[in-house]
Amino acid sequence: MNNKPVFDYPLFAMGFRAFFALAGLSALALIALWNSMSKGALHIDNYFAGSLWHAHEMLLGYTAAVIAGFLLTAVRNWTGLQTVNPDQLASLSFLWIYGRVLPFYSGLLPDALIAIVDLLFLPAVAYFVARPLLQTGNFKNLVFIALLLLLALGNGLIHAQILALSAATAGFGLTLVVAVVVAMILVIAGRVFPFFTERGLSGVICIRNPALDVAAVAAGMAVFALLMFGVSGAALAATAIAALIVNVLRVSAWYNARIWYVPLLWVLYVGYGWLILGFGLVALSAFAWVQPALAMHAFTVGGIGVLTLGMMARVALGHTGRALKASNVVAIAFLLLNVATLFRVMFPAILPAWYSAFVVVSSYCWLAAFSLFAFYYAPILTSPRIDGQPG
Repeated sequence: MNNKPVFDYPLFAMGFRAFFALAGLSALALIALWNSMSKGALHIDNYFAGSLWHAHEMLLGYTAAVIAGFLLTAVRNWTGLQTVNPDQLASLSFLWIYGRVLPFYSGLLPDALIAIVDLLFLPAVAYFVARPLLQTGNFKNLVFIALLLLLALGNGLIHAQILALSAATAGFGLTLVVAVVVAMILVIAGRVFPFFTERGLSGVICIRNPALDVAAVAAGMAVFALLMFGVSGAALAATAIAALIVNVLRVSAWYNARIWYVPLLWVLYVGYGWLILGFGLVALSAFAWVQPALAMHAFTVGGIGVLTLGMMARVALGHTGRALKASNVVAIAFLLLNVATLFRVMFPAILPAWYSAFVVVSSYCWLAAFSLFAFYYAPILTSPRIDGQPG
């Protein structure tokens, strides 16, 4: 009997390959479409209304793809067991694609079907990630299953409002999704930043402080809890400042000035810096000194965007047998994405009258960054490992 997978191609050899490719392409398509739609140049009937589509797709489309690719690959490393075979990975990929495409057929398909297809993806990823963890007794990493299910809950709250099952839960759901993604980043940062720094800089030893790790995540989540329940003023500002301080202390223990010579390192630290700035902007927004949307975009465009690009760049190199060194093309992509965040977050805070122009420049810098990523990494993600090893 021939058990050869139907999708026996390098693209479906490991989770990071398919989902980093999909993430890179979606980062381009989603922003290009949003630019045209927001300017009125393109009108397409959509299951999601306007800006809700943009927020949902960047978080539960692009970001969810990066998370899926990272966890399906990382859990295989942690357990030594395969998370998905090529056919299962292809099926997950198509499920993700259907979730992006079907909302544009809301006039032809039942809304419930569109919601179900989109809602299935994260629980499916959680299932494939949980199996090897449970089989090997790797219970400490089950926290990621809980986080995946919380992402699914946030997605469910968004769909519940669209389907008229609830009055106003979409905003709560979106904030919950951002909170969970930031929590994932903070947890993973504590594991990989010191390791990556020590590996990338000879002779460097990073200080690990488990108590500070817990405090950094807890303080950050306290900020988002207050945001979700509409708390503002002094309570929100004080909590945000506490989160800022504890995260600065945490990352300072890993920092070494030599990271600025290694793009695969500095991109991660700068991405973390945008999260820290986000807490600072939340403190300012608590007294209406800046718009809350600027803080949220510091977390999303800056923190999530920069860190996911940096992690995809590093993971793809390491797991295809290549040297962990960013090319000039990729380093330029890192710079462009940070410039995009400056124009989306910092410049509007300083010159709010120019907000619309800054957003346009930001979107073009984002598109340029991910165009370079797609150009450089497409052959890496679709070709066999250069060392001949499986994966």
